[in-house]
Amino acid sequence: VEYYHSKSFNDKKLVFLASKTTCKDCWRQILNEADKIKEKHLFTLQQGISKNQLTEMSKYGVRLVVPKPYIKSFPSEFREKIYSLDNFISFVSSKVS
Repeated sequence: VEYYHSKSFNDKKLVFLASKTTCKDCWRQILNEADKIKEKHLFTLQQGISKNQLTEMSKYGVRLVVPKPYIKSFPSEFREKIYSLDNFISFVSSKVS
């Protein structure tokens, strides 16, 4: 919170992760949170979200984070854009260094 509100801290090092058991339309709730952070990450246990919903989420800068075995339940053209929890941790670690 301190870094988020600091005017001197590099905003590009900030990361936002929300968590929802299912996405449905609930994913929209995170859009107004952490306005300084353009790409928002959403951890979910929901599998097989529709192409339309995934396209819309991407349009609003929301990247899914799911358990690695769940990635195969998503349309193939979206799988590379979805992070496993391990991918997300690596992404966060890269922000620190």
